[in-house]
Amino acid sequence: MNIEVNAIFQIAGIGIIIAMIHTVLKQMGKEEIAHWVTIVGFIIVLFMVIRMLDGLLQEIKTIFLFQ
Repeated sequence: MNIEVNAIFQIAGIGIIIAMIHTVLKQMGKEEIAHWVTIVGFIIVLFMVIRMLDGLLQEIKTIFLFQ
């Protein structure tokens, strides 16, 4: 249970940091860089979620195939 809560806080933290950076860059007039920062943040979170899904699928495979 601790790992799931930790991952949720990590994803939320990344989202907050990316939102702050995006806002600052947009206020400075660097909207293109702000969009790239948002895309990079999304990709980082996407890889985290994919890793967690891989662990879940491995656990399901272990349970149902008795390995």
